[in-house]
Amino acid sequence: MISINQPILGEEERRKVEAVLKSAHLTTAAREGGPKVRAFEESLAKFLGAKHVVAVNSGTSALYASLLTLGIGHGDKVLVPSFTFLATANAVLMTGARPVFVDIADDYNMNPEDLKRKITKDCKAVMPVHLYGYPAKMDEIIEIAGKNGLAVVEDAAQSLGATFHGKQTGTFGDAGCFSFYPSKVITCGEGGAVATNDDKLYDNLLMVRNHGMVHGYDSRVLGSNLRMPEMEAAIARIQLGRLGEFLTIRRRNARLLSELLGSADDYRIPEEVDGVLSNWYLYTIAVSNSRDAIEQSLQKKGIGAVAYYKIPINRTPLYAGMGYSDLALPKTYWAADRVLCLPVHPKVSESDVELIAKSFQDAVK
Repeated sequence: MISINQPILGEEERRKVEAVLKSAHLTTAAREGGPKVRAFEESLAKFLGAKHVVAVNSGTSALYASLLTLGIGHGDKVLVPSFTFLATANAVLMTGARPVFVDIADDYNMNPEDLKRKITKDCKAVMPVHLYGYPAKMDEIIEIAGKNGLAVVEDAAQSLGATFHGKQTGTFGDAGCFSFYPSKVITCGEGGAVATNDDKLYDNLLMVRNHGMVHGYDSRVLGSNLRMPEMEAAIARIQLGRLGEFLTIRRRNARLLSELLGSADDYRIPEEVDGVLSNWYLYTIAVSNSRDAIEQSLQKKGIGAVAYYKIPINRTPLYAGMGYSDLALPKTYWAADRVLCLPVHPKVSESDVELIAKSFQDAVK
């Protein structure tokens, strides 16, 4: 089976884990975190070109901590896409705020024009997602947010290493949130991080990830245990050092797949516009019809094709029960019926890419 994504862990990661186990220093409630956590935070901040990074225990925690730190709570609204993973909207609910769902554009990311239409006086923040590793239109989103007094929290869970006009995703807004779940471009099992250039936000994030504490049990703000353990941080730092290699292979595979598939009336392949570089977390095709049948045909041949987000967030049972199911989100529903993701991760060989391309074209026919 050619899986849709696959973690790549080696001997160096194993040695670092063993070293942490031998040290018996597995985690800490210290405000600044343990030595492995601090080392990873410094490395990631340098890679991103960000002033600060705060490591946490998941991408969802990163989103939640960012919203809490920005003061988002009951009575507030946060603008989010519906065509993405549930964590984006769930983090909003966890603060007591309510999501406002925005439609997507042709790149599957938040549509700036619909964003402008959805803003009301209760909206306090916007949370664009760089879906499938392809950067959202951050220049337009930042401009709209600035004019309307909205905080910007980037959901960059899928886009580590992707750039928009030379700048890393996750570094445009007040906070940028990353995930290191096993399917992501680098992993440490679970884990996440928040990047920010704001000193005050950084100080508050350190409190929020640690029950709001500074010295002992002196909780000063609402927080929780969102800390990253030392073993995860040790693995993540090694993985970060391999990110360049991983991204190079993903890009090679994506280019080869695009060359083999070419253009066709029955499907639309992904393309990068000028100034935008995807990290090719997923290679996402839009098919004109029979998407589910194509997906099943590929899976029967051992190709891990996956149609992500067949049910937009607003139509899941949770959000439908809150009255969101009948929203006018035409592009979101279109994509939910047509997109199909194909594997291009570093474990995919050139011969695998050729098999994927031929199998996909056969399935379409």
